[in-house]
Amino acid sequence: MNDQQHERYSRQMLLPWLGLAGQQRLMGSRVLVLGLGGLGSPVTQYLAAAGVGTLALCDYDNVELSNLQRQVLHRSTDVGRPKAESAADAVRAINPDVKAIVLNQFLQGDSLREQVELADVVVDACDNFESRYAVNEACVRARKPLVSGAAIRMEGQVSVFRNDRADAPCYRCLYRDDSGTGEDTCSLVGVLGPLVGMIGSIQAAETLKLLAGAEQGLAGRLLVVDALTMDVRSLRLRKDPDCPACGGRR
Repeated sequence: MNDQQHERYSRQMLLPWLGLAGQQRLMGSRVLVLGLGGLGSPVTQYLAAAGVGTLALCDYDNVELSNLQRQVLHRSTDVGRPKAESAADAVRAINPDVKAIVLNQFLQGDSLREQVELADVVVDACDNFESRYAVNEACVRARKPLVSGAAIRMEGQVSVFRNDRADAPCYRCLYRDDSGTGEDTCSLVGVLGPLVGMIGSIQAAETLKLLAGAEQGLAGRLLVVDALTMDVRSLRLRKDPDCPACGGRR
């Protein structure tokens, strides 16, 4: 670590659970961020600022004007550009130490499994159940930790699934049914911009703790945030022995 890097990361290295060793782990880590919208924006910004060495940024959509109310990673001048390219430019502007990999594609099948295998932690910032199920299955197979978030209207939720541990629940233990058809979307029912910022920031914090080796966190719990009342609930999760994704894993 050079003098500039030491100064850049000095405030977070004062944290007992991080320190110099933890910072070096961050700088040598790779995170796959799936979805670069409302949730992926704060995730990407904070991981870049914290010095995570490599960010693989995946999104197949282009920036639209209606995105800018909540997807703060992108600017008005980015409208029409691929989100993955816009996000990579933002990462380089935030922190030139971070390598930004552009994945301007819909990851599925072998390509999804390959990217999950390469990552130390996977962040699910997708906006539909079909993608979340596929990402979870790939993480279960590869035994990779998954940091999952979601937000709609005024309610958000976030959890950490330690797929690297045989006794831990996975995303399908929480959402067993294939309920992706007919689900609400932000374009239909709306969402508050600061809410996705709150949930995405929690995802970023949990990711940094995982990479640094901190044991405290949301693993095995679901955090539910109501941004209207500002009520926060924490629900314990259990592994489902009959889960279609991880039930046969020992």
